[in-house]
Amino acid sequence: MGNKIVTFTEQQLEDYQVNPDLVPKRMTENQAHTIVVPVEEIEKLPELKENPFKRRICQVFSHDGSGNLTFEDFLDMMSVFSEAAPRDIKAWYAFRIYDLDDDMYIGREDLLEATRLLTKGELHPQERDEIVASVLDEADVDGDGRLSFMDFEHVVVRAPDFLSTFHIRV
Repeated sequence: MGNKIVTFTEQQLEDYQVNPDLVPKRMTENQAHTIVVPVEEIEKLPELKENPFKRRICQVFSHDGSGNLTFEDFLDMMSVFSEAAPRDIKAWYAFRIYDLDDDMYIGREDLLEATRLLTKGELHPQERDEIVASVLDEADVDGDGRLSFMDFEHVVVRAPDFLSTFHIRV
């Protein structure tokens, strides 16, 4: 990505300093994949703390699915959420985030829960059912009542704002 020089202010560095008892300011080579930061600490980061999917995001990027991240897991997450990440990589991880039950499909229950999270529970169950039915009607290409990755990717390709919204700006 070129020879771009990035300078962070002391405040920016302070904002991203995770509990120093958990992560040393300087790491040895082996510590990048052995030091684990609990999901509760990661969720406090400014870019995640208001995101209704913050726990799920951490689970998807943690190497063991627990949500606890090693430094390498954290770098993977930030790389995918960077503005420079390719659309297909972003689409794959977005799919995984919405596949809440990890069955490799975004089914009715996944969509109901996503709708609940996005609306902070403010919709009535009937309204959520209508939204889910509409999503499946629009996006379920093969008509099996759930979204495969191919169905999901087909929708993402047609969504011009996907790349500009699926990122974390640091």
